[in-house]
Amino acid sequence: MAAKLERARVVDTALRLLDETGLEGLTLRRIATELDVKAPALYWHFANKQALLDEMATEMLRRMTAAAEPPGPDADWRAWLLLTCRTLRRTLLGHRDGAKVFSGTRLTDTGHAARLEEQLTAFVRGGFTVDDAVAAHFTAYAFTIGFVIEEQAVHPAPGERAPGYDPEERARAMGADHPLAAASGAGLFDDFERRFERGLAVVVAGVETVLLP
Repeated sequence: MAAKLERARVVDTALRLLDETGLEGLTLRRIATELDVKAPALYWHFANKQALLDEMATEMLRRMTAAAEPPGPDADWRAWLLLTCRTLRRTLLGHRDGAKVFSGTRLTDTGHAARLEEQLTAFVRGGFTVDDAVAAHFTAYAFTIGFVIEEQAVHPAPGERAPGYDPEERARAMGADHPLAAASGAGLFDDFERRFERGLAVVVAGVETVLLP
């Protein structure tokens, strides 16, 4: 039991430091210093940084699942898709570089299986094949991950805007010869909440049009 608790402590510390340093600054050595241990001590739990990132992503998913009440037993696939994407985005935005940490990682346990089963059941009940239900789920997931990666590039933390993403400065740099490109800045770098909801609506409509028999 002590080993499991120690592993959890490492992950909690890593998630806290992530908010301070970002993904590039997060190292096993930095975590070890924060925990007041030697770096080799961490290798009892994590062979390398990728193994740690896998566990961090899994812990983020655990917290996401615990924080989001599932739709009712008769909820349709749309309700499930919207809930999953909105909750995922909120979870990823809870940490600096949260989307980068989550993207491409391998989950370290099957704790997510029950919730995934419920979601896929709602799709199949709505007329999807299992393959098309998976395609719908992955498409919405990929949209959300990609959206938040771009969102966090502009706003690494709440209230913070990274250099180079000011729409007015961008418009001036584009110049009068490219009026449409110059005007596109606000649509790329502002109002992420509205744009996410619009994009999600496009995904849902596309899923229904392309994948639902």
